[in-house]
Amino acid sequence: MDERDSYRGRVGEHRIPRGIVAEATARTMFTLTRHPPAPELAEFVDYHWILRWDRTGKPPYEQRVLPNLAVHVTFFPGASGVHGPARDVFSHRLTGRVQGLGVRFRPGCFRAFLGRPVRDIADRTVPLAAVFGPAAARTAESVQSARDDTEMAGAVDNLLIANPVRLSPAAREAAEVVESIARDPGITRVAQLCADTGLTTRSVQRMFAEHVGCPPKWAIRIYRLNDAAQRLVTEGQPDYAGLAVRLGYSDQSHFIRDFRTVTGLSPAEYVRTARADGGGEPDSDRT
Repeated sequence: MDERDSYRGRVGEHRIPRGIVAEATARTMFTLTRHPPAPELAEFVDYHWILRWDRTGKPPYEQRVLPNLAVHVTFFPGASGVHGPARDVFSHRLTGRVQGLGVRFRPGCFRAFLGRPVRDIADRTVPLAAVFGPAAARTAESVQSARDDTEMAGAVDNLLIANPVRLSPAAREAAEVVESIARDPGITRVAQLCADTGLTTRSVQRMFAEHVGCPPKWAIRIYRLNDAAQRLVTEGQPDYAGLAVRLGYSDQSHFIRDFRTVTGLSPAEYVRTARADGGGEPDSDRT
């Protein structure tokens, strides 16, 4: 995965739960770049990510990505859509020669575009036109015919700016609560999140359903397990019991169950997959 990052700033200031499975092989399969959105979209969008691959004359490749909290809007041949927050590992089959762009929205900030609770699209993909109207199809065509990254990002920025929306105070608060989790790895329970934000458990639950699209307990779990996946790959001899303690789990078996729920693999299986794949330290900039 040849990755170049033209966007620093908010993205580099906190943890973003994201993880490409079998990264060493992925580096050889596609290129990934990230770019800032237009200034008008900075409140809503973390970044644009652009993928290119060429499997012409080569066998297809199945790429898996760990679940995360963000809504992603994608413009790829046969895979365009609005992807809600996911509980399952995402898998995509790479074939042919393709370029495309995805938008990573800040968790808590997509409701203004969607016009209804984000929980309605959790674990679902809805057509672009259902959210952005018929202009989305023209934007997808522009992305495919673009000569460079700037043209691709510009076409998508224009689509998002065409119907201006405002970030409501409630959405802003939801985004800030997610930021609390991102800033502080010590938040491992909803009670700690409530103490950090001064909100009641019920208020946080309603807020997450409306603006984030998943329960706060799941959001915290996603951050913890993405952290675990990175550490497992980078540690020479993983200490599963010690890692469970550092991540705030009461025992190793609970950690293993959670890890399998999120990744589809036990920690040991995940490590074997990474090492069979070539291992190595993961890139810090992933979708």
